[in-house]
Amino acid sequence: MIDKRLDSAELITYVEQMQTRRIINARIVNENQIQTGDLLIRNGRIESIASSIEGSANETVFDAAGKLVLPGMIDVHVHFREPGLEAKGTIASESRAAVAGGITSTMEMPNTKPAAVTLAALEEKYTLAAETSHTNYSFYLGASNHNLDELLTLDPEWVCGVKLFLGSSTGNLVVNREEQIDQIFKQVKVPIALHCEVDQIIRDNEQAALEKYGEQIPFREHGNIRSSEACWLSTKEAVARAKAYDTQIHILHMTTARELEFFEPSAVADKKITVEACPHHLWFSEDDYDQLGSRIKCNPAIKTAADRKALREALKTGLIDTVGTDHAPHLLDEKQHTYFKAPSGMPVVQSALPVLFEFMTPEQIVQKTAHNPATIYQIAERGFIREGYHADLTLIDPDAPHTVSNENILYHCGWSPFEGITFSATVAATFVNGQLAYHNGTPNESTRGMRLRFNR
Repeated sequence: MIDKRLDSAELITYVEQMQTRRIINARIVNENQIQTGDLLIRNGRIESIASSIEGSANETVFDAAGKLVLPGMIDVHVHFREPGLEAKGTIASESRAAVAGGITSTMEMPNTKPAAVTLAALEEKYTLAAETSHTNYSFYLGASNHNLDELLTLDPEWVCGVKLFLGSSTGNLVVNREEQIDQIFKQVKVPIALHCEVDQIIRDNEQAALEKYGEQIPFREHGNIRSSEACWLSTKEAVARAKAYDTQIHILHMTTARELEFFEPSAVADKKITVEACPHHLWFSEDDYDQLGSRIKCNPAIKTAADRKALREALKTGLIDTVGTDHAPHLLDEKQHTYFKAPSGMPVVQSALPVLFEFMTPEQIVQKTAHNPATIYQIAERGFIREGYHADLTLIDPDAPHTVSNENILYHCGWSPFEGITFSATVAATFVNGQLAYHNGTPNESTRGMRLRFNR
């Protein structure tokens, strides 16, 4: 019986989840294999996977001929800006763009207004997401210099992790009390996602650039200001702390070849120290600043072509474990200021998978965007195409080029750093819990995601 208390949007979602769907002629990319077959989806879950599945009455058939079917991307690193910064983006608008990019689950960062550094503020975000998120969702509790008690009382089954800023970025949530950092590493029992940069090095570099250029600092200096040294030293210290306290950490947005010396290639199930790369650091280099300027200003900074090459290779060798977007929209008129006034960050979720298809195999992409995030964070029943798992699926047409333009951008901010670039692959459709959330350029406004659960 349908719950009469459901509102109209919830009712549509409920009905869609209860539908039986059969995806036929799929090239299923999963656990290092590509196999052709059919998928039967019932009540929002994958009921059967076989070379051929007989049809039945009252089912919806989706022909995936020519398409790759991937487990939906799990993006463990987004900034959706709500609450408090809705002019830049909302949970609704940015999750809509995410499903258009083949992303089915998101984990959102705490630097909103108010910052999610209390359990009360965190639960407010969950309430918002339940009403408006098109993706499945979880939210990090942000660390501060004074909220250790809050960090230690969160529910590990229902909260993805803790975000710790060791370097300042948008929102100014940097934690710089050494005693507090030590206690976080020592006592927190959920994954700690880290932003690693040394503030003092950055401030010294900013002063030197200001003395040289005045207020008109060229954006190509960004990689020198937020330097390799600032990243390397912070990452070195974080890894040392994690090893000393046996802490599970996930180092976000790796940008330099030099930092890779701290990591080893192995299966993520055997690691307590894991590493992320972002699409923009994998695509752009310092050579692009002169053309794109503030559009590619982000923290930590995009660096050299040699760094980019090293990051791509590290993804393939296993030194880098995941790809997350660091999706961080700002209005274009905000970005059109001088160096110090232009905010750092860019919208990315719609282009993440197309970027990866330019230099990685489908099997590698699935490992880094679905399998590994699910394993690292111990996400329940997602991240793999398995019978009984939630039907979070992304259909990719590898032979359908598309050019990023104003006509197909869904971000609330209305722009993309990838505008004008033609990618060889296109996201054709996205299923979230068995619901067709996106198809051929059109998002389904009625679909809603679920709160992620963790097996901890």
